[in-house]
Amino acid sequence: MATKVTAPKPTLSTIDAIALIVGMVVGVGIFKTPALVAANTQSAGIALLAWLLGGGMSLVGALCYAELTTAYPDAGGTYHYLMRAFGKSPAFLFAWARMTVIQTGSIALPAFVFGDYASRLLPLGEYSSAIYAIGVIICLTGLNILGVQQGKWTQNWLTAAKVIGLTLIIIVSIFFAPQVPPNASTTATQNAFGQAMIFVLLTYGGWNEAAYISAEVRNGKRNMVRVLLGSIAIITVIFVLINLAFIYGLGLAGLASSSAPTADLMRRAVGENGARFVSFLIAVSALGAVNATIFTGARTNYALGRDFRNFAFLGRWQESTGTPKNALLVQGAISLALVVLGALTRKGFETMVDYTAPVFWLFFLLSGVALLVLRSREPNVPRPFRVPLYPWTPLLFCAICAYLLYSSLIYAGIGGITGVIILLTGIPLLLLNRQRTTSTNP
Repeated sequence: MATKVTAPKPTLSTIDAIALIVGMVVGVGIFKTPALVAANTQSAGIALLAWLLGGGMSLVGALCYAELTTAYPDAGGTYHYLMRAFGKSPAFLFAWARMTVIQTGSIALPAFVFGDYASRLLPLGEYSSAIYAIGVIICLTGLNILGVQQGKWTQNWLTAAKVIGLTLIIIVSIFFAPQVPPNASTTATQNAFGQAMIFVLLTYGGWNEAAYISAEVRNGKRNMVRVLLGSIAIITVIFVLINLAFIYGLGLAGLASSSAPTADLMRRAVGENGARFVSFLIAVSALGAVNATIFTGARTNYALGRDFRNFAFLGRWQESTGTPKNALLVQGAISLALVVLGALTRKGFETMVDYTAPVFWLFFLLSGVALLVLRSREPNVPRPFRVPLYPWTPLLFCAICAYLLYSSLIYAGIGGITGVIILLTGIPLLLLNRQRTTSTNP
């Protein structure tokens, strides 16, 4: 008997959606990038300003996405906007890039971090981190295949544990860690502030994943604005407060020179038990990021299969579970392949960052352009939310994305080049799909 196919249903509450976005963004980056930001700023005030600016820049993007998600709710998210604005070719290349580079790389990245910390507790040999990463991807992909309820409740609990843990770190550092003067003794130059912002915006990345659940949020035309703006507000508060705690407990120079600032901070406050707690918290954060990315990522694969004949097997939505089963399986398989790639290079986390960044910012830029195109081309489409200060807000968003695209190409190296090459391999597949469509519809 053939499997009955249906479309996504609005099963997520506003809290579910916010938990997904916060769980994805407040992932592993906040435990690594504050030291890099501090090393590229000249004072504690400038370092905190960078994190506030990151929240402001993310808010600019969220306002643009609030209009797109409420006017065009669809499981394809950015893929759907590109399809309407530019046609099938750019949309296909985005979906291909998301399936092979952006989302799968973003799954493998926190999976490696989980593996690094799990290996400290129970090492499994030379490839211990990769083995743990593979296990996490298999287990969480399976959990999401079981049903949307299982996936969302897992995410809610992981996000709650993460936020509570970060709150404890902030409180403990302020009340128990000896204060270090927030000196300005780093060797950063004024020109280094741009580099600091690259790390800040990398850490804020992921809020746009709200677009891929816009068709599954209850009363989405009203609530998606709350999801986007609420998520950005929560994330900004968490990031600013945790960096304030770092500077309070380590000082700017101490933060800049630390390879594990959260562990160093808790060690100063409550000893080695604090450092062990941090390792556990980072592992939980990595799990939350992996699960949220698996949940949202498969939605684009589903939309690709829905619209392109050669990938039709991806466009099947399981009515009984409320999930795109085939899309999840393919996403999991590619993510596992990237884990193997990272294991072979022996730089799993760094390889995945380089691999995903240029392609991500390219299509993020195009999504901002799509808003401008769709507002002009489809003026009569109902827009429950309109981005304020149009067209200046989306133009500012496009400028931010263009700057990050340029920066990622400059700094990404061979990993970024590999990601671009994988993107280009989608062109022959696009031509093949066109040829097949033409032959069947003369």
